[in-house]
Formats: sequence, C-alpha cells, structure tokens
Amino acid sequence: MTSATPSAAPPGPNGSPGTSGAPGSPASPASSASRADRIGDAALDLLVERGMRGLTHRAVDERAGLPQGSTSNHARTRQALLETAVRRQVQLESRVLTPDELPGAAGPPGTVGTAGTAGTASAAEGARDRPRDGAPDGAPGRTPDGAPGTAPGGPSEPAPHGPLDTDTLVDALSLALHRYLTDHRALLVSRYELALEATRRPELRAFFDAAGSVFHGPLVAMTAAAGSTEPERHALSLIAWCEGLMFSCAAGSFHAAVPSRAELRTGFEELLRGMLGDGTGPGHGESTGAAGDRGGRCRA
Repeated sequence: MTSATPSAAPPGPNGSPGTSGAPGSPASPASSASRADRIGDAALDLLVERGMRGLTHRAVDERAGLPQGSTSNHARTRQALLETAVRRQVQLESRVLTPDELPGAAGPPGTVGTAGTAGTASAAEGARDRPRDGAPDGAPGRTPDGAPGTAPGGPSEPAPHGPLDTDTLVDALSLALHRYLTDHRALLVSRYELALEATRRPELRAFFDAAGSVFHGPLVAMTAAAGSTEPERHALSLIAWCEGLMFSCAAGSFHAAVPSRAELRTGFEELLRGMLGDGTGPGHGESTGAAGDRGGRCRA
C-alpha cells in the first residue's frame, strides 16, 4: 500500500509558491523561510480560504508543512496566533510599495527623502518590545514585521521632509493601490478577517491598531510635504477613500473588475486638488481619458 503524497498549498497572499510541503521534507519551497514566516503565511492562507473558523493551530501545521505541535510551540494561545498573522500581514503589505519606489527615496534635496524607511513603523509601540503570549521567557517582543526588538522602519519618528511634488505623490499612491487591487487581493481579504475579529477581541484590537499605524505616519508626512495645512485630517480622508475602494473591489459589488491605474490616478488627483487647491499642475485631469469609459467598473 502506498501512502498519499501531501498536496502542495496554493500560492500565499504574498504570491510565493505555497507555504506547505511534506512535514520535514528537505527541499520544500518554504524550507528557506523562517518558521515564523511559514506560520504567518499559512495563517493568512487559511483566513482567506476558510475564514476565522478555519484558523487553528493544527490547520496551520498542516498548511505550513510543519510537524504537529510546531504552531503551538511558536504561539501557545489563539491570541498569539492572531498576533503572528497580523505581524505577517503588515510585513507583506509593506512590500506592496518598496522603499525605493516611495516619493523622494534616495532623491535630491527638496523631495520627501527616505519616506517609508525612516518612519515606517513609528507608531507601533504597542506591538514592540513587549512579551507576547507564546513567546519564550525572556524573548524580546516582536514588531509587526516580525523582527525582534526593532520597528520595521527604523527610528521611532519620521524623518523631516522637504517639499513634495504632488505628481510624485499621486504616482506612488495610485501604484500602491493598483497593486493591491490586481496582485494582492488575498491580502485584502485576510486583512478584513483580522479587522473583524479585532472588533470582538479588545486585546487584538490594540495590537491590530498599533501594527496598522506603521503606515499612518509616512502618509501624514507625505501629505504635509505636498502642502497640506491639515495633514492628519487629509491623510485620514485619503485612507478612508482607499479603504472604501479596496473593499468595494475586493469584497463588494464591484469585485468583478478593478479600475485602471490611470483611473486611480484621476481619483487621487481629484482628492488632492480638493485638499490642496489647484496646485496639482497643468493638464492633470486630462491624463486618464473620459470618465465615461469606466462603465460598470469599480469607480475610482
């Protein structure tokens, strides 16, 4: 009698070739990944495929191709398992737009400069340097990107920024949002699963909010650099617009189609023009074609 060969897992939310393999197999695709990453990837896969009820320690072991009990050793409680998933979620989301693609990265004076690197995780204090359930005694707390004892972006405060050309900001925002909607839709589903669970678990709510805040500081800084006199309020408006569009296209009534990057660019230009005045430069409203071409697509 021959034993069944374990099936390979589907690609994870980060587009990597699956998180599972035969437990202990020497050349599995995930063998180069850290155990924490494998557990995190498997947890996110399960959230996407089965929802919160499908996320169990045993299921994560099976999906990640790890010996039974491995996930329990890494994260002893369900809260710890959820925190592991949130850390991995933030880490993968931070890769949607890489630091060198952000406005002013390694650029000349007068641009944003190191946006997204110096201040990427400035507000994750609630998630860093504190013991977590399931961590060995004496082990440092982990930040949302899984790195022990350090914030994923470096210093705790964003670096000062010079003036930012609005075109550059629009390009970066539209690129990131388009990538979410076309290449990383699974990350949106897992984020919504975790966000909903956080509404029912106060302890997860605090962790989830602290982890997610790593993206807030840089956006506020970039909005201020673009000329906003109320960067906190304007950043909130940008975030709310993006969140609404992502939900509509990932899980709402416009899930069958997503706007083009040109359409997203028009949306950001309209938002920023309303916030900052008409200083977005000449001809910006003509760069995306007629709005009537969108038809039944998810509107930007």
